[in-house]
Amino acid sequence: MNSNSQQENNVTDQLLSQLETITSECRNPNTLDIDLLSTRQIVEKINREDHLVAGVVGKALDNIAMAADKIVEAFKQGGRLVYLGAGTSGRMGILDAVECLPTFSVPAGMVVGIIAGGDKAIKVAVEGAEDDGDGAIRDLKNIGFCEKDVLVAIAASGRTPYAISGLEYARAIGAVAVAVACNKGAPMFEAADIAICAEVGPEALTGSTRMKSGTAQKMILNMLTTASMIRIGKSYENLMVDVNASNEKLRARAIRIVMQASGCQKEVAAQALKLAGNSAKLAILMVLTGLGAQDAKALLDKNHGFLRASVEDKQGND
Repeated sequence: MNSNSQQENNVTDQLLSQLETITSECRNPNTLDIDLLSTRQIVEKINREDHLVAGVVGKALDNIAMAADKIVEAFKQGGRLVYLGAGTSGRMGILDAVECLPTFSVPAGMVVGIIAGGDKAIKVAVEGAEDDGDGAIRDLKNIGFCEKDVLVAIAASGRTPYAISGLEYARAIGAVAVAVACNKGAPMFEAADIAICAEVGPEALTGSTRMKSGTAQKMILNMLTTASMIRIGKSYENLMVDVNASNEKLRARAIRIVMQASGCQKEVAAQALKLAGNSAKLAILMVLTGLGAQDAKALLDKNHGFLRASVEDKQGND
């Protein structure tokens, strides 16, 4: 055996040894017969496994909340939330990042998703990208990642070199580093300030971590952005009031939100939205307080964009 073959063999042995210790790569004893089942029985098995995910994520709520608080701190000082991952995990980060713009009307670039291998990897697998630790550093430098930002690195296995390298770089420059993985004792956790572990166990189809692991990741990332956006004033009660009515669907949603928040009729809500430049939050404040758009905007600015505080401020001064 030549030296190259020996080296490849050693790497394979090492990877096989690692896979033996990763629960998400183990065989699921509940689905060993899945290839013998009817379609209805298959989806029942998958659904039964999916039911486990929320409970597992629930065990990580303390650290999820801790990470969300760090994200809030970053936003307040002009920092960003940056997701980083490879394959399915990277796509989960990008999905959550792009949804923040229409959902919360945040500035472009406030929440960023980076995937190993670049934008091409969103649609097709890029061979070797997840092993490119230097690539993670390069990708973070390309977006000007700095100490004010928060990095959330995502990997089901918790051992992806791309994710680990990104975490190590974030900590080295003084940024907050958060690891999201689905296996206890993941090497990523050693490289992070905050470790979020959702050990969902073996997948219904062995190694297909786009299933329970992907579901857990999506739940966690949704919590991180939703909680942090609420904490910086992007909601009123449980309404998504910072939606900007940029198309007909969102305009209808914005009208409904103004009606729900203020109890006004459709015509009043539509007129307020028009005067508020399609800002649902501003329109609600105008309806609730009777202020014009300019005075309502000044009141919102005074209260750092928090609608509830603005309403209470006006009521307290009447």
